[in-house]
Amino acid sequence: MTDRPERWWRGELLHTFLAEAAGVEMLECAGVRLVEGRGVEGDRYANGIGYYSHRPHEDRQVTLIEIETLEALARDHRIDLAPAETRRNLVTRGVPLNHLVGRRFRVGEALLYGGRLNVPCRYLERLIDKPVMEPLINRSGLNCQVLVGAWVRPGDAMEAG
Repeated sequence: MTDRPERWWRGELLHTFLAEAAGVEMLECAGVRLVEGRGVEGDRYANGIGYYSHRPHEDRQVTLIEIETLEALARDHRIDLAPAETRRNLVTRGVPLNHLVGRRFRVGEALLYGGRLNVPCRYLERLIDKPVMEPLINRSGLNCQVLVGAWVRPGDAMEAG
């Protein structure tokens, strides 16, 4: 066999975001620096001041969501959810996030470990005033640990690590 089974996909990073404090608007950036063992430099969770910072977990250093999820929300539920409204740090295309739990993968030069699926919450619904909790069950993204830090930018390739 020439290809390893986990190399069946290749995706792209579309958007990068951070929020400097809990509840503030997400800022879209031309790129973000992922810091090994910490998360997104300048982000509320890397600084320990996010809404869920009182419940820290090493696999919640950076959060990702698929653009395909946002497209499905619009198509299937008539809910328009902008990438920034997801409150995730990285928005991807062509990346099977649900299948990356327990796996390493690359975002540009960074290496991440998919720790667990993100769980939708009422806090997000209150912040954006849209009924997204139920439609996002099992599609709310992936919480990851940063194993090797690097700058990541929209357009960076994503693939199995």
